[in-house]
Amino acid sequence: MSKEVNILVACGSGVATSTVAQEKVKVILKDAHVPAKITKSTLSEIPSKQNDVDLILTTSKYNKPLNKPVISVFGLISGINQENIKKQIVDECNKILGK
Repeated sequence: MSKEVNILVACGSGVATSTVAQEKVKVILKDAHVPAKITKSTLSEIPSKQNDVDLILTTSKYNKPLNKPVISVFGLISGINQENIKKQIVDECNKILGK
């Protein structure tokens, strides 16, 4: 059975920007052939949900210490530095999958 990467996409409200980021991340991972399950939450839910996921993507600054890798994906929404963010996401997912 192939493992999939469990990803949490979080934004301030858990609705607006995380939905946009989630759709973009789905496309990025599909293009990179990375199996993933993506869930959304608010930034305040991250600490309680981090143990259920492999990777956390945030659309705004998040500086609290976590025991999972965190990538800021605001650039996927703003269009700034998109290629670098895409590479970070794919590289981190491959690392999690042991590729």
